Amino acid sequence: LFDFGDSATRSFWMKNTLVPLDIIFIGEDGRVRNIGANTIPFSEAPVPSSGPVRYALEINAGLAAKLGVRPGDRVTHRLIPQ
Repeated sequence: LFDFGDSATRSFWMKNTLVPLDIIFIGEDGRVRNIGANTIPFSEAPVPSSGPVRYALEINAGLAAKLGVRPGDRVTHRLIPQ
């Protein structure tokens, strides 16, 4: 879980990443804003949030869909105020 400390539009790239990932972008309120699904390893293409987010969670590609994670879902973690 990345905690950026403030909310802003964020973007990742996969230039130095060996495996495909899902990037779950999470707002200040703990709600999923959007998911960058099945990212492409070594790609320099941006994987952006759809608006301001404070957190991002990287998980194995396809896991977000398998778990049924969708925009609007709430993420609970000790770093995210409830």
